[in-house]
Amino acid sequence: MSNQESKTTKDNKKPKVEITPRRRFIVLMAQSVGLSALGGLGWAGYVEEAKSAPLTLRPPGAVKEDDFLKMCIKCGQCAEACPYDTLIIAKPGDNKPVGTPYFIARDIPCYMCEDIPCVPPCPTGALDEKLVSSVKDGKKEFDIRKAQMGMAVVDKHSCVAFWGIQCDACYRACPLLDEAIKLEYRQNKRTGKHAYLLPIIDEEVCTGCGLCEHACVTEKPAIYVLPREVALGKVGDYYIKGWEKKDEKRLEGISTDVTTKTKRSEKKAQDYLNSGDLFNDE
Repeated sequence: MSNQESKTTKDNKKPKVEITPRRRFIVLMAQSVGLSALGGLGWAGYVEEAKSAPLTLRPPGAVKEDDFLKMCIKCGQCAEACPYDTLIIAKPGDNKPVGTPYFIARDIPCYMCEDIPCVPPCPTGALDEKLVSSVKDGKKEFDIRKAQMGMAVVDKHSCVAFWGIQCDACYRACPLLDEAIKLEYRQNKRTGKHAYLLPIIDEEVCTGCGLCEHACVTEKPAIYVLPREVALGKVGDYYIKGWEKKDEKRLEGISTDVTTKTKRSEKKAQDYLNSGDLFNDE
């Protein structure tokens, strides 16, 4: 190699870059920002995913979902206290708010422990003892019957009892036997000789424990538990049960004046209802 070629080769070599503490700091900062941005995007994705999953069953004593998500600090103490491993702590990808407790009734339902061990460890009140307590003989004590984890719903099309096949698996599995689920007897007109034994849910008694869903014999359960706000309708404040004193109290302080004046509105309701002239305003 000639002296000229040797000189050219040396000239083309990249100079060695010395990594100074300042340069190292800038590189680390850039990497941290990149990782934080990537992590933020991933976390945002999970948060958005969780917002679109309203069918989450919470432990006994859980406050309303919006308040629960604000109050729960994701400590996991309720899940640790559950003796049946019913409660699951949501992880990324579960389509649930990450770190919050929930359960899947088909897998492991709530076994309705009388001492409700999952509630006392909650440090924030996201699981409220008052929601699962009653006063007896002047003393407050736990009452699992007051739990409102969800509401059982029957799919009449896939429930074999509605086909005429005798099945009472959900009825027998219910811890509030013959209260939360009752069997209604109806004649099977298709055969004329047999009776249907149909499971009927009492929404005022059902706690949403999911033992019925867990026991259902069909491949996909024909009875399943949904959060109460999903399973039940809402009447609205404009309907009053006049035969219930507690509900009628909602009328106190509300003007009962009608905005449309007719001859009928001048009469008392019982007068025109008993007159037989219901559709005549003249």
